[in-house]
Parts: sequence; C-alpha cells; structure tokens
Amino acid sequence: MSDPSADPEPAGTPAPAGLSDQDRRILELEARTFRYQGAKERAIREQIGISRIAYYVRLNRLLDDPAALRAAPALIHRLQARRTSADDAPAHHGSGRGTGRVA
Repeated sequence: MSDPSADPEPAGTPAPAGLSDQDRRILELEARTFRYQGAKERAIREQIGISRIAYYVRLNRLLDDPAALRAAPALIHRLQARRTSADDAPAHHGSGRGTGRVA
C-alpha cells in the first residue's frame, strides 16, 4: 500500500493556509508590478490559465476571504482600500464615451 501523504494534491484543492494553488498564484501575480500595457493580461492567461474576467471575479472574492487575508495581509488591505475608493467615486454621467477601461 502506498503512503497517501506522498500523493500530490489535485489541482484546486485547498493548501494548508486555506487557499488553492490557483488562489496563491493570483495573489502572487497581483503583488507584481507590470511595466508594459497588456503584460498583466498576458501573465493572467499564461501563468494562471484563466480569462481576464475570471481572474478579476476570483480576485474580488479573495478580497473577502479570511485565508487570503492571512496569506497576504498588506496586499489584501491595499486592494480592499482601492476597491472601496472606487466604490465611493462619483459616477461619470457624460456622453457615455469612456475608455472602457477599469482601473
């Protein structure tokens, strides 16, 4: 009989800190600084393997996850503050011809 502790974890299973491998990679990528436009989106596709939209949906959920807060408190607090300030910003009611980009 083989030792069950020697078996590798299946993808997406929680790590000891309560985060999946993908969640940890998302936090690591979010902590990085990107110099060139499009570099972050490319890293999301290549390193995380999900769409940009799926990445930001998951990141938003991680901001409310206590395990993510324990794993990267400074990053989570910074991102929560950014989310809160964006929620508090007044809506622009112009011609509706914005850049289409979300900060």
